[in-house]
Amino acid sequence: MPTHFRFQEEDLTRIARVLGATLEREGTLVRLRLQIDVPCRQLILEIQPELRLPFKSDQNRSSNLVAVYASNAFLQLHNCSGYIASEELGEVVFFAREGTKVSGLVVEREAGCSLFANVSQQLLHADFTQLPPEVVMSSVALSMTETLFEHFEEQSPPEDDA
Repeated sequence: MPTHFRFQEEDLTRIARVLGATLEREGTLVRLRLQIDVPCRQLILEIQPELRLPFKSDQNRSSNLVAVYASNAFLQLHNCSGYIASEELGEVVFFAREGTKVSGLVVEREAGCSLFANVSQQLLHADFTQLPPEVVMSSVALSMTETLFEHFEEQSPPEDDA
């Protein structure tokens, strides 16, 4: 069972730096606007670091939510377990793990994004050359998160306040 991940101020600052965006705040909501002119693409990334739920979910009553609003898509990643921000690649991979399944939301500096949902953890350390082409992208994109899972397994879940 993964530890409840909480976005800290330094996480939000790093994500904004990697994506070349400015943080906008509206209460606890953090918003980043990504836009490039050629070709014309725009998306809005919103991070809710501490979303209070009216019921107890898993280990606690709060969650976090990462959402992407684009001109033709709306994507959400619930209970984000962590992220990897790569300045070299110009992207941030937000991921959630539940049991042996991993989901990831990849946000690119050039206002692009991809969603990979319910990917088997076994695919993350498989030989990519032996996989069907349809699953190579998700396996490669999410394989970067595999080393972080060991960290989650070493920690115990936080105590619930309520």
